[in-house]
Amino acid sequence: MLVSIIVVNWNRKELLRACLHSLARQTGVDSEIIVVDNGSTDGSADLASECGARVIRNSENRGFCAANNQGIAASRGEFIALLNNDAEAEPGWLSALLRVCSSRPDVGMAASKILVWEDPKRIDKAGHLIFPDGQNRGRGSGALDHGQFDREEEVLWPDGCAAMYRKRMIDQIGGFDEDFFAYGDDAELGLRARIAGWRCLYAPDAVVRHHRGATMGKGSGRRLALIERNRVLLAVKLFPWSLLALNPLFFAARLLAGVAAVGRGANDTAHFPGLGGKLRMLGGLVRGDLAALRLAPRMLRKRGAIARMRRLTPGETRRLILAHRLSLKDVA
Repeated sequence: MLVSIIVVNWNRKELLRACLHSLARQTGVDSEIIVVDNGSTDGSADLASECGARVIRNSENRGFCAANNQGIAASRGEFIALLNNDAEAEPGWLSALLRVCSSRPDVGMAASKILVWEDPKRIDKAGHLIFPDGQNRGRGSGALDHGQFDREEEVLWPDGCAAMYRKRMIDQIGGFDEDFFAYGDDAELGLRARIAGWRCLYAPDAVVRHHRGATMGKGSGRRLALIERNRVLLAVKLFPWSLLALNPLFFAARLLAGVAAVGRGANDTAHFPGLGGKLRMLGGLVRGDLAALRLAPRMLRKRGAIARMRRLTPGETRRLILAHRLSLKDVA
């Protein structure tokens, strides 16, 4: 079976070099590498060609979603693997993902064990969890790796940093929603696939190391605005009405828990230091919510297409989300 590996790139030449070198060390799987370059100016697209990858060159930054869709359209494999340009895969990564993703016909996705590059004893993501307001986060994010995620098991969906998708599933439900541009896009695709009846398995032997927040930076106001906007769009498009109606309450609870954690320096506000940083953070949230409001009518229209491919009832979808729920403590 051929696996098409897609790497979306926007500058970060040296990170891309390490990423492609790690893919060259994969064993036991017939694969092709497709690099979709979003208008880089640092010569990284030429580097990808020199490394033997097939390169799709965009004249501008089209975002993670559109670039991956380009790669998927150009792929020849039965399975699609995604790897961020700021991640490096262990030699058995691809074969471990393929083993679990091809194990049953209803498995459409496989999740990797993603470790923090700077501290590989610490978990970045081991599959995904979600809070009922639409905010999602990696399972085990920030925890020390004590082997607690070394069991093959079903998870909600994979993180797009390092994931595998069955091509037949993508053909059925469609690729990434390009309205999302970046951040939360893997959550939207994953939940849409689950609603359509596909399962996701976690492959503990599929190990990668990831430079966290390398694309925009963890203190980027634009990054925060995209995350907030896409949180709302995900809920409007895919959540059952019974859960969507409670979204403002869950959002308020998460904000209050976040405010309580600020004094302890226990959350992501540490990346926005001082009063100026907090105001920049607030501005990002407001911009994200306003952008979501403008796109909400389009998401509501897309709910009709979801209804036509649905295999899970709204009640089953609600139970799935709540079964893989982030605790308030973790999300704060």
